[in-house]
Amino acid sequence: MYEYNMMCPYYHYLHPYCCPGCRLPKLKDYGPDPFVINIEKATKRNNYFRMALWTGEYLQLTLMDIKVGEDVGLEKHTDLDQFIRIEQGAGLVQMGDSKNKLDYQKKVYDGYVIFIPAGKWHNLINIGNVSLKIYSIYAPPEHPHGTIHKTKWEAEEHHY
Repeated sequence: MYEYNMMCPYYHYLHPYCCPGCRLPKLKDYGPDPFVINIEKATKRNNYFRMALWTGEYLQLTLMDIKVGEDVGLEKHTDLDQFIRIEQGAGLVQMGDSKNKLDYQKKVYDGYVIFIPAGKWHNLINIGNVSLKIYSIYAPPEHPHGTIHKTKWEAEEHHY
């Protein structure tokens, strides 16, 4: 269709992967270089439990595919804030001050965002009947540059 250096038919300048007619690049970690992508398409195309798409010095974006009945895993980040957007599926987000008291619970769906303050225990469970496709922004980064966890089991084996 459109090559990397072709003129974008929607914005009329060289700007790859910015519009519906443009192809997505290979999913890998492009940080810390400048980068533009259709995040909804990239998130839906990802089939790995977790993969870093962009890692900079102060920010990181990861894509996740949470299978039906699985969850992200109960965790707490003491020194970073986290943002999650749901691009596909349905989930239950849980948060609280201790892992035994997750007193904040909300159902979330395609288009919802979740803000997780540093120091809060949290989990996101797929309660739907399709994969839960999300992207997550960490500030500062949580995972090493280039992180790819094909499965939740693999992610748990490499938990930092």
